[in-house]
Amino acid sequence: MLWFQGNSMQLAKHSFLLLLRNLSASKTALPVLTLFTKDPCPLCDEAKEVLEPYRNRFILQEVDITLPENSAWYDRYKFDIPVFHLNGQFLMMHRVNLSKLEKQLQKLEQQGAGG
Repeated sequence: MLWFQGNSMQLAKHSFLLLLRNLSASKTALPVLTLFTKDPCPLCDEAKEVLEPYRNRFILQEVDITLPENSAWYDRYKFDIPVFHLNGQFLMMHRVNLSKLEKQLQKLEQQGAGG
């Protein structure tokens, strides 16, 4: 029984390390687009629809500003949602500006490609 458990543990460890290696082997990490939102937020829903064709170029992280742990964001953005940050930097608010988003994504993609 111990032999089996030991091999299972080794297999799990190997699989995990292989997964980590594959993740780190990807040429560039996708940038994180943070959406500061609340429920309900019709403009946020509209913004997510506009962003849908771009979803393969970033990771969308949603931050509900009404949660207690996000009170600082609530104080800052309560009258301005949706607000977007790209990799932690302010990008846009109220509506999606596709030209601004495209420009910043291209910039990050070029940096990631070594350019």
